[in-house]
Amino acid sequence: MARDPELVAPGLRLRVLRPRDESEWLALRSRNRDWLRPWEATLPPEAHAPDMTFRAFTRLERRQRRELSALPFAIEVDGALQGRVAVAGIQWGAQRSASLGYWIDESHAGRGIVTRAAALAAEHAFAIGLHRLEIAIRPENAASRRIAEKLGFTEEGLRRSYLFIDGGWRDHIVFARTQDEPRIGRYWGGDG
Repeated sequence: MARDPELVAPGLRLRVLRPRDESEWLALRSRNRDWLRPWEATLPPEAHAPDMTFRAFTRLERRQRRELSALPFAIEVDGALQGRVAVAGIQWGAQRSASLGYWIDESHAGRGIVTRAAALAAEHAFAIGLHRLEIAIRPENAASRRIAEKLGFTEEGLRRSYLFIDGGWRDHIVFARTQDEPRIGRYWGGDG
């Protein structure tokens, strides 16, 4: 089995979650529950998904990486888990596209960490052959919009009632960029 990818920039490491990360990960999620509630997709009430243990969650992610259907990473800053970036919903064939999503611990917000992490994940996705990445952002999420703009993603328009978040179906603005667009600026190349 191929070694799981690890993406590194100064003070930042993107890596896979491991079963031994459980207590640190659960504490991070618990600490940020209210911070993430307005932005993070959840299942609508009529959808019934079984509860998943952390071990099952890490197995699911391992399978997604092996199948190249998603590339989920934990964001590690100075040796501690601080957030998440994922290339998800990967479509191969003629489309070769995916969605890019991210979040950071509230205490680390506004430091450029997510922007660098998103650039690392996007660069990796383009390197393995994806052509197009999209970021879907709630219109009122100014911080996430700034990340997409700093990375040169182009605003393409509104997707009405796109994802179920915080108790309702929410509109999102879609930003996109393709592999062949120049990646210039301080966030590309891991030197941010």
